[in-house]
Amino acid sequence: MVFTGSTGGGGRESSGGFTPAGDWTPPACWYEPKWTPAEFAEEFRKNWDIPHASGVGEAYRLSQDHYINGEPYEDFNKEKTGKGIWWESVRDEDRAEAGDPAAFACDARTFWVDNGEAPEVENAVTPEILAQLAYARIKVPDTSVTLAPGDATKVNLPTWAWLDNAEFDEVSVTASLDVGGVNIQATTTATPVALKLEPGTPDAETYPASGECTINADGSIGEPYAKGKADRTPPCGIKYLRSSGNGAFDLRATVTWEVAWTGSGGAGGDLPDGTFGNDQEVVVQEIQSINR
Repeated sequence: MVFTGSTGGGGRESSGGFTPAGDWTPPACWYEPKWTPAEFAEEFRKNWDIPHASGVGEAYRLSQDHYINGEPYEDFNKEKTGKGIWWESVRDEDRAEAGDPAAFACDARTFWVDNGEAPEVENAVTPEILAQLAYARIKVPDTSVTLAPGDATKVNLPTWAWLDNAEFDEVSVTASLDVGGVNIQATTTATPVALKLEPGTPDAETYPASGECTINADGSIGEPYAKGKADRTPPCGIKYLRSSGNGAFDLRATVTWEVAWTGSGGAGGDLPDGTFGNDQEVVVQEIQSINR
């Protein structure tokens, strides 16, 4: 299986993949076509090389019966060469290393599928499964918003926040599989649709009040500050009600990504939204006044 596209992020520097909404997660294990009869025979013998198989004689005998001696397969199905392919379970190694039990759920042993037939197991690769696997490999750019004032803002002064459409655009990953006559692919595309601001302190107000800044028609989020806008309320921004003292507040900016996919045979649909955010420090100072 091959993954191409935004597996390293696009636009700005990438930090990683986004978090799916709700409880949904991409498959932690799946089944995919892997071996021709000759290739599987070679792989089998490597795995069951006698010096490495000592102490597992019964398991070796049962596997020989299963794949070689006709119970149910005869000589790795070599007489069916070109008429099908051996399928193998695959797991997401990162989730396996993290101890996710879902990564070990695909426990069916290597099995044969004739050309034109569909495997009778859950999570056998289809365009939709490929789309979900592509989802897990999308890397999105860091969510570092532009602020005005930039270096430090003042108490009770609205701070404008925005993301430019030229630096923050849709990203996509294509997963493709071409093995033994099985040729399928799917492209999963994530599009930024909203920005949520969390000021890092309860002593602040957001614009809009929900903190959710929607995407503009041109793909940007918010509106850049410019001279002459000082008396206006920012469409996306924050007003801090107290200073950050000798430190800074951790402003969290989280972008929601809307996800859709298209695949072989005209298949397609939507996948759960994803979110990805970063923290950035904001220094808030008191406005200095002189009393006479």
